[in-house]
Amino acid sequence: MGRSRGGPVTVRAPGKINVFFRVGALQHDGYHDVASLYQAVSLFEEVTAVAADDFSIQFVGPVDASGLPRDDSNLAIAAAKLLAQRTGYAGGVALTVLKRVPIAGGMGGGSADAAATLVACDELWGTGLGRAGLLPLAAELGADVPFALEGGTAVGTGRGDELSPALAKGDFHWVLALSDSGLSTPVVYRTLDEHRDRHASALGPQPDLVKVETAVLQAVRVGDADSLADAMHNDLQVAALKLAPELTEILELGESRGALAGIVSGSGPTIAFLVGTPQEAAEVRAVLGRRGFRALIVSGPVPGARVI
Repeated sequence: MGRSRGGPVTVRAPGKINVFFRVGALQHDGYHDVASLYQAVSLFEEVTAVAADDFSIQFVGPVDASGLPRDDSNLAIAAAKLLAQRTGYAGGVALTVLKRVPIAGGMGGGSADAAATLVACDELWGTGLGRAGLLPLAAELGADVPFALEGGTAVGTGRGDELSPALAKGDFHWVLALSDSGLSTPVVYRTLDEHRDRHASALGPQPDLVKVETAVLQAVRVGDADSLADAMHNDLQVAALKLAPELTEILELGESRGALAGIVSGSGPTIAFLVGTPQEAAEVRAVLGRRGFRALIVSGPVPGARVI
């Protein structure tokens, strides 16, 4: 059992882009096997933890978090309570989350909060699990939480939580086009299943087992943005575009004005444009801004959750 050191402890954890995402057939348990190439990018959540008798959370920063839950259904609160339960820690924690990653944007902001909370509370409470000990807890919390803990570039299989690091060379430059409204991940998956059912004769049977294609892994291994642009893919994109048709205009705009390629990140609605250089990133962001779309420039890969 750990002993609280009082705090504060602040941990930074990254959002992610799904550079490649395949979705297998719907399983009997209602889930899909997926194969993803994740890249952690330089858009960070920061969680500050202070010792307390109970568990609480508040949000600050540029992202409107007024609609987020503050009870056990919040992934960060769930992470703190899980760590306390598993280590026998008897106290609580007051969490302050500086939110920068879009909510329901397909970039894993809630998972980053959970990963940052695990690291912060482990440090604050002196529970001593370290990164290796926290990984199994992260996997219990959700498919994207282990990756937010690890960062970098990684292949995710199973439900996305079975991670293996991918060799990546150099930096990749991205422009993120943000949406004012989120998309529900379960609704996006359901829409994909309906699309596949409707077009079953043309699409053929969906595989149970899916994998990340060699071309994607090779592109990140050698740091070749042009090759990566050709290999990027997201099975969920067709469903996200059906639910939010306005995203098609953003994709076409970015790709026609300098981006190497654009992709809906995860379940959307954030769109990630891969560009060749920081200068090209600035140009694409300016084009999007002139048309009234909010856009950010980020790069990757970056490390996972770290005390700052």
